[in-house]
Amino acid sequence: MTFSQYAAAQGERVNAALQRLTPAESIEPPVIHKAMRYSLFAGGKRIRPLLALAAGECIDPAAKGLENAACALELIHTYSLIHDDLPALDNDDLRRGRPTNHKVFGEAMAILAGDSLLTLAFQVLAQLRDCPADRRIRLVEELAVASGTDGGMIGGQVHDLEGEHQTPTPELLERIHRAKTGALLRCSVRLGAIYCGANEADLAALSSYGEHIGLAFQIVDDLLDIEQSSEQLGKTAGKDVAQHKITFPAVYGIAKSHEMAEAELAAAYRSLEAFGDRAHWLREIANAIVNRNK
Repeated sequence: MTFSQYAAAQGERVNAALQRLTPAESIEPPVIHKAMRYSLFAGGKRIRPLLALAAGECIDPAAKGLENAACALELIHTYSLIHDDLPALDNDDLRRGRPTNHKVFGEAMAILAGDSLLTLAFQVLAQLRDCPADRRIRLVEELAVASGTDGGMIGGQVHDLEGEHQTPTPELLERIHRAKTGALLRCSVRLGAIYCGANEADLAALSSYGEHIGLAFQIVDDLLDIEQSSEQLGKTAGKDVAQHKITFPAVYGIAKSHEMAEAELAAAYRSLEAFGDRAHWLREIANAIVNRNK
């Protein structure tokens, strides 16, 4: 099986679970469910659920229901995108090649759609039926911390907002992106591993892998904003420069940023050495993250 085939199959698995777990547009009040589904099924790459599935299957290939836990990550990620695009934050009109949520449903409904996806993520984890209660509690904690203010996604977003128009420094850059992007990607790997009962040594190795690919993902994201067009990206290109964001190219330059992405990929590979062939798809995902073009 090629990586494209694997990613497509796992994506279908996640999408089927999301369809089942997300309220239908026919359920009252229909407009909020339509807004939630508009962004949730807009054609995302499902990187975070994919990481959770690959990490979990690295520990226990026979685990049941892992796709449901993986869906919580996509719900959180989609909520964050809806809110990121709002006029009060990044003020973007385009996401995944089509109008952003607030351009279609209005700002108030977009805020509520993001809130609803956030809430649903924790409902999904609490209602996992194939996972022991102690692990469910740990999964809720992992996702809450990775999404929160102390070293999590929201904290990173705050640093990002406050960093606009500040002098770019390596220290500020790392503080922003280890939290804003890296925390949820690291959590994705840990979520799958915890669900499947990973021991502490395996969880530490997978966490290291998650940290390295999280950093690699953001480096490549910053480079794509400069090197690709809006049509290629499916979102507005050049926004980082226009908004004076602190990015890897702004701090290190384009050539050095490419070298750093490759170094993080190599470090991610080293983190997986103890798993041998069991980590095949995790290596493939890391390679796809660093070599993607959108």
